[in-house]
Amino acid sequence: MVAVKEEALKEVLLAFQRGEMTLEDVLARLRHLPYEDLGFAKLDHHRHLRQGFPEVVFGQGKTPEQIAAIVARLLEHSALALVTRTEEAAYAAVRRIAPEAVYHPQARMITIRRGAPPEPEGLIAVVSAGTADIPVAEEA
Repeated sequence: MVAVKEEALKEVLLAFQRGEMTLEDVLARLRHLPYEDLGFAKLDHHRHLRQGFPEVVFGQGKTPEQIAAIVARLLEHSALALVTRTEEAAYAAVRRIAPEAVYHPQARMITIRRGAPPEPEGLIAVVSAGTADIPVAEEA
């Protein structure tokens, strides 16, 4: 994942070198590294560099429009987005900006993956004690 971030930084610098971006544009882009404040949410664009997976959006308490705005900004920096504890109204808003989004109703989760998935590195077991645990198990 580091190469993707480095490539994005190179793109910005090369665009500046070619005269396609002003110094102010470059500074605005770099200012968002690693955090961006949307007013209603602070996004950590470097989380995937530290943790191996981009920031996860906790949808509970956020409006569909806020969730869609967060996802749009995250997808500018990553090919993956995950929204947990959300509803179908948020899914509809996210689909407008990411048609490839998938809603998982039992888990109340939205997933977005652009591009091919990485090769699996191992297996994970998710164990559920009963039907009441299914939403949590599906989320896992």
